[in-house]
Amino acid sequence: MGSAATDLEARQLRILSRIADLELAAQQRRLGELSITDGEADAGSTEVRLSAILAERGVRDFVFRRVPADYYDRPLEERRGLLRADSVAQLCKSIVMVNTQAAADVVDCSNPKNSKYYVVVVQYMARLNAENIKNFLYELNEKQIPKKRFNMRLAPEEESHKLTGFVHNGVTCIGMETNIQVIIDEAITKLDEDFFWLGGGEVDLKLGMRTSQFLNAFRPFVVKCS
Repeated sequence: MGSAATDLEARQLRILSRIADLELAAQQRRLGELSITDGEADAGSTEVRLSAILAERGVRDFVFRRVPADYYDRPLEERRGLLRADSVAQLCKSIVMVNTQAAADVVDCSNPKNSKYYVVVVQYMARLNAENIKNFLYELNEKQIPKKRFNMRLAPEEESHKLTGFVHNGVTCIGMETNIQVIIDEAITKLDEDFFWLGGGEVDLKLGMRTSQFLNAFRPFVVKCS
């Protein structure tokens, strides 16, 4: 009986060890599916720099993907497929907006409540409502600044490039040259998947990350702006 019990215990230990190995392998596969570089190419300097910023801020679940040169010529559903996103609702863009009616002494981004510029993250499928952003900023400043002093418009491409360091279609709200307050559309934060995609700093580089981790790390204003 003693020998049989010992053999049974040994078999159980081998089974438990095998289960542990399988669980570890499964975890490694999951991490591989949501890795920093996605294994598609060697990380470029932009990817390495943004990865370091995300990691430093505590964003753990993010992925970069390279896309074809004609990415923006394709319909949203094809772009979704290229990114392997769950839905087109996850496809977003970062837009630099300028307050064209700001007071003469508001010339930079030093005051996030009353900044000359904001970066707005909105879904491609949504229609941006600048009036909602205007109303939000008016309320944020406790109505102490006249509403006429808020008039949000798309910043010229040259200004966007200078402020962010990123070219058109490559703009991202991560690692910008200027510390600009970010506004994210409330609809993005309500997606079931808790994941969204946006520019990755280069035209053919896209970045996806956990929405909840992004919110915790970068503390954007959450505004119903679509």
